[in-house]
Amino acid sequence: MAAPTFRKEERIVSNRLIETLFEKGDSHMLAAYPLRMVYQQTTCCQGCAPVQILISVPKKRFKHAVDRNRVKRQIREAYRQHKQILDGIISEEKLLLIAFIWLSDRHCPTQEVERRVVSLLQSKRRMLDSIKLINLKLEVNEKKSILKSKINEYNLLK
Repeated sequence: MAAPTFRKEERIVSNRLIETLFEKGDSHMLAAYPLRMVYQQTTCCQGCAPVQILISVPKKRFKHAVDRNRVKRQIREAYRQHKQILDGIISEEKLLLIAFIWLSDRHCPTQEVERRVVSLLQSKRRMLDSIKLINLKLEVNEKKSILKSKINEYNLLK
């Protein structure tokens, strides 16, 4: 298996997508201190990755850019190592936008940051799995009702 990568297509760079994530009321949030994950599913654009992320470390938390960059590097590396948690769960016509926002004003060890990122990704995976299961159940029930109506029509024609 090839080493995990983090390509530019996996970053949210479009202002339109950032506005979609933060300004519309469709976004949801999960928190695992010192991280908050804001996410939203939207329609996919042509040629973009199914999951795109944004990492934010506010200047209010760390005054020096070197500190903000260190935290962003830790989050980015943890996501890169564990992004396969979300593989195969996003449908092809959908796009999952994720923003990781740092909440603490202290540095954390890389293992702690990694544990929090994994926790957030697994929570999102469980949510997506349950939504997929609900959709499948609805689809099966819909097909059952169609089949029942067809059987009733056939029985009436006899």
